[in-house]
Amino acid sequence: MGCPPGTVARRRRGRAVRRAAVAVMCLALLACSPAGSADGEGAEVETGNATWQYQLQGRVDTATDAGTFDVDLFDTPASTVAELHAARRTVICYVNAGAVEDWRPDAAAVPAELRGRELDDWRGEHWVDVRRLDVLEPFLAARFDLCREKGFDGVEADNVDGYTQDTGFPLSADDQLAFNRMVARLAHERDLTVGLKNDLGQVEDLVGDFDFAVNEQCAQYRECDALDPFVARGKPVYHVEYELPVADFCPSPPGFRSIRKPITLPAQVQACPRRDT
Repeated sequence: MGCPPGTVARRRRGRAVRRAAVAVMCLALLACSPAGSADGEGAEVETGNATWQYQLQGRVDTATDAGTFDVDLFDTPASTVAELHAARRTVICYVNAGAVEDWRPDAAAVPAELRGRELDDWRGEHWVDVRRLDVLEPFLAARFDLCREKGFDGVEADNVDGYTQDTGFPLSADDQLAFNRMVARLAHERDLTVGLKNDLGQVEDLVGDFDFAVNEQCAQYRECDALDPFVARGKPVYHVEYELPVADFCPSPPGFRSIRKPITLPAQVQACPRRDT
């Protein structure tokens, strides 16, 4: 999620609910070519340190030694994407897919009846009714169009596990699968790669649809094994911890790119050394 004016970026919410619902996974994000297919193995194109940078607050520090940058769709100008590409970095756009933030320029496109409960601790951000694909498909398609127009290589779609949360809607696992597969299709139709974010209970069902995985705090909550299906297919797992010291989760598991960040997601980052797999 990005930051509303005058606030800091924020991260994981509802962790206790998610742990009770699904005991799995570790954070991940992929570095693969813009035209990558979810049916094949991720083809890495990054150079430099084969890790990643996750920055949603402040001006993007393009000097960070990372092969993949995951940055905000709206706050990151096309010139920054071009600068990173010139350095042969992969650039992923952060998009809030399963919730709507009041301060975004396109927020009015989501009608009130599709807005559910406010996310825990995140004022101005509401879960959306993912059953309403008729409304959400054109809304997300426009966002993914902007992602492509700015030159991004792929999409990190956040909040795609609403069926495990208190959203205010009676969402089922099947509702979530249909929505998540729509998200993956919209990205691939635009030659964008797409990452599965924090939906650990549906990894087995969705690994064929997504090109990489993004997860938060799987080491802390002992959930990282849930991402084994991505590793088995050669699809990158980009993992972030906010509370554990680096020594507690490095070296990262095979197939993982692991970093430690402040939860506000500024430029500061500590990376595990690259582990060849």
